[in-house]
Amino acid sequence: MNNAALTDEELERYARHIVLPEIGGPGQQKLKRSRVLVIGAGGLGAPVLEYLAAAGVGTLGIVDDDDVSLSNLQRQVIHGSDTIGMAKTDSASAAIMRINPNVRVEPHRFRLTAEDAPALVARYDVSSTAPTISRRAMRWPMHAPWKRSLWSPPRSAVSTAR
Repeated sequence: MNNAALTDEELERYARHIVLPEIGGPGQQKLKRSRVLVIGAGGLGAPVLEYLAAAGVGTLGIVDDDDVSLSNLQRQVIHGSDTIGMAKTDSASAAIMRINPNVRVEPHRFRLTAEDAPALVARYDVSSTAPTISRRAMRWPMHAPWKRSLWSPPRSAVSTAR
């Protein structure tokens, strides 16, 4: 699933990326080999997961310990009425497979803690979190050696979270 060569179906699926000089075939192959961890499959994580899946990111990890509820549906677009009561990780995984069956999904159904985070995040190339999760609720030091986060300011701009 994540081998570097693009299949004929993938070449057609990602044709609009491949013709862009900024991405091209080599860039699409890098996306296919990449591993992204999305912490939270809610309001911010839902569209992030959809767009990363559609773009052809090879592996998406999803961390969430919550179930889908009716009040989620107006803002958490990856979930639907038919998934109410389902674990958000399972609902999001099913939606990702509908969007792009070439993506590998790794669900992590638990609440991420400061103790769990370093080992899990280290398994991925990039992590995406809501700023309030990563800095306030978790009290993670922003200078921790955890690769990159899509929402983090440059490391030189931050020393330690309060």
